[in-house]
Amino acid sequence: QVQLVESGGGSVQAGDSLRLTCVASGRAFSTWGMGWWRQAPGKEREFVAAIDWSGGSTWHADSVKGRFTISRDNVANTVYLYLQMDSLEPADTAVYYCAAQMYSDPLGTYQYWGQGTQVTVSS
Repeated sequence: QVQLVESGGGSVQAGDSLRLTCVASGRAFSTWGMGWWRQAPGKEREFVAAIDWSGGSTWHADSVKGRFTISRDNVANTVYLYLQMDSLEPADTAVYYCAAQMYSDPLGTYQYWGQGTQVTVSS
């Protein structure tokens, strides 16, 4: 059974940090690209960051560059995906989703999605 389960969201003040975690299991996700996306109320889902299967290549949206860092640990077929979020801003408030794609294409199609975790940043 495929599962992508996010955790680590919460309510913080501007300038604080959070670390999101996603555990992806049920397929050979250690060979898959992974990504973080987010959706704010009334807005479309937007790309945040992506990482290739090895962790050797990463991509970050301009809006989070220098503040957010994506990383991963592959343990057998399970992936532990992280998003370190520093210097959080109210504009970062959104539901954050992790996603998996068979071939690394950061803005392309993702085959599996998690259920999301809420991040709320107040000023």
